[in-house]
Amino acid sequence: MQLKGEQLGAHLERELKPVYTVYGDEPLLVIEAADTIRAAARRQGFDEREVLTVLPNFDWNELHHAAGNMSLFGGRKLIDLRIPTGKPGREGSAALSEYCQRPAHDTLLLVTLPGLDWSEEKAAWLKSLDGAGVLIKLIPPKLAELPAWIAGRLRRQNQQADEESLRFIAERVEGNLLAAHQEILKLGLLHPTGKLSLQQVREAVLNVARYDLDGLREALLVGDVARLARTLDGLKQEGEAATLVLWAMTEEIRALAQVHAGLREKQPLDLLLREARIWGPRQTLFRRALQRLGEPAVKAALAEAARIDRLIKGIGSADLWNEFLRLGLALR
Repeated sequence: MQLKGEQLGAHLERELKPVYTVYGDEPLLVIEAADTIRAAARRQGFDEREVLTVLPNFDWNELHHAAGNMSLFGGRKLIDLRIPTGKPGREGSAALSEYCQRPAHDTLLLVTLPGLDWSEEKAAWLKSLDGAGVLIKLIPPKLAELPAWIAGRLRRQNQQADEESLRFIAERVEGNLLAAHQEILKLGLLHPTGKLSLQQVREAVLNVARYDLDGLREALLVGDVARLARTLDGLKQEGEAATLVLWAMTEEIRALAQVHAGLREKQPLDLLLREARIWGPRQTLFRRALQRLGEPAVKAALAEAARIDRLIKGIGSADLWNEFLRLGLALR
């Protein structure tokens, strides 16, 4: 069965198939679709999860072992099979085809892949995965379709915008879905639910403060206390919203916690960084931060961020900007 990305939610409300295969050129869409399937599986009692990453010299017997090793508590199991290259090879093709002939009982197999070319889409192993369950090819919206995509994302957080505002966001992000995703999250933090005005959208998207949030993120990752203090002071003087400042800092802390958890499970760092949406030059900063900051320190910082969030919501009182600095100092 083949589905479009927008059909996945409705399908999962009706049923769960034993095999799901998700692939596409846009990592953001693949990650989100896989997260949606995992959440639906948890709701249906798939409490155990085993992650298999196909790297060079991967032993495909691990797939059969994972399917055969059921939970000691009799629960249902999700096998999270990741093929970063999109090429399982001869042995992998045979293993996938064999598995799909007799999917394991009380087991859901989730296969994630990057974009595939036309020849790979015709491969026997992909047809086997399709025949055993659901195949989802995620196609990024074209530039002309981007305003509608942004409108759909706004609806998820109970916000709306007129066509001019949607076109304005689309033109600013120039087809970059991750940038669009971040702008949409920003609007959700800055404004309540309901209709957004063009002025609200413009002010949020054109927010290019001299002491910008990206600089704050970088100072946090490298542990540069002096720069962090200067940037926080500049953001305060320029009237930056406290909710956005906390969001920027917390995004980095959550990503650190997510990657640390994956490393504890022996997952490859490159894959974990991609899943945490850490791309390009930020990967170098992130790798250094992981070496400098242990998992206990990151968990403590997450708890501190949650406390500051309560302060912003009016539960307790304190100088928020001093609290932001304290949070940064905890990660130096």
